[in-house]
Amino acid sequence: MITQMLFRALDRKAIWLVAILIAIAVLVPASNLLLTVDNPLHVPTYAVTLFGKYLTYAILALALDLVWGYCGILSLGHGAFFALGGYAMGMYLMRQIGARGVYANPVLPDFMVFLNYKELPWFWLGFDQWWFAAIMIVLVPGLLAFVFGWFAFRSRVTGVYLSIITQALTYALLLAFFRNDMGFGGNNGLTDFKDILGQPIQAATTRGGLFAATAITLALSVLVCTTIVNSKLGKVMVAVRDAESRTRFLGYRVENVKLFAFVVSAVMAGIAGALYVPQVGIINPGEFEPSNSIEVVIWTAVGGRGTIVGPIIGAVLVNFGKTVFTGALPEYWLFALGGLFVFVTLFLPKGIVGTLRGWLPRRKPAAPAEQAPASLEPKAAE
Repeated sequence: MITQMLFRALDRKAIWLVAILIAIAVLVPASNLLLTVDNPLHVPTYAVTLFGKYLTYAILALALDLVWGYCGILSLGHGAFFALGGYAMGMYLMRQIGARGVYANPVLPDFMVFLNYKELPWFWLGFDQWWFAAIMIVLVPGLLAFVFGWFAFRSRVTGVYLSIITQALTYALLLAFFRNDMGFGGNNGLTDFKDILGQPIQAATTRGGLFAATAITLALSVLVCTTIVNSKLGKVMVAVRDAESRTRFLGYRVENVKLFAFVVSAVMAGIAGALYVPQVGIINPGEFEPSNSIEVVIWTAVGGRGTIVGPIIGAVLVNFGKTVFTGALPEYWLFALGGLFVFVTLFLPKGIVGTLRGWLPRRKPAAPAEQAPASLEPKAAE
């Protein structure tokens, strides 16, 4: 039954996108591990890590598009869910270091020894187990989104007011995680990871595995989002986006629809953050910066909100441009990003994918077989 529902919900574009992502998950690590360095098709290890980071950003942009593009909720705090998932993964990776840290303490991470912690805080318990960390990666962002959305949506906070509140949420978390007494490493955050699932985190095979896991997770995210937006619930989400008052008048519980989309989106963002941390090797309070959440909005707008493939394209293109631009003219990157957003707002309001979709000719429905052409119909008698 679930399989039938999934295939009914999928469209041709989503199937092609999932197939491409699965192929990328296989081919990129294989080209890195199996081909020699002098081979023109060889992908260096640093590029595998860089592309993997882009894919985590694509998951985050897709998560935002689910609530903004299809439900009309402009969240300026999705970076908070991304960072919380990253911290949950970072706590697991820190517990795997053990006695190999600078202070050789088998239980306490180095920053806790430096800050004179006598015992492990209670909220760190269990993070030495992978299954517990995996649950927290999903549970913590999802629970925060549920509590926040429960009060916000039932209070009918909408529009710019909701956007400001979400930005205030991520800023409050930024200030909290900067404190040393919070037990999350303060300003320095969590870093110096050694292993993940018993494998050296710096090894090329591990890097390839992380890239493959990220690409497959993105493919699964595409499946989940496509299934939701093409279902009856997805149609109600679009109705909430376009005419919330009318949708409520028709008897739908608008707050429940918003809450569902918001929680699913937060969980996706948390998973993206968890995949991001082992590939970049660090997580610190800077990930809570409100500017990071605003960047996610720009990726989604550039690619085209209200589409599945648009946010993925936008995230990859903008971050690839950031990599190139910051290497050549780092001091001008923020000006370029702002100019890009203004350009898209003025000239590509539907984003890249939405604009291209508008340019393509639409297939006209065929005339019914029993209807005769107009030129063959008998003329009315005068």
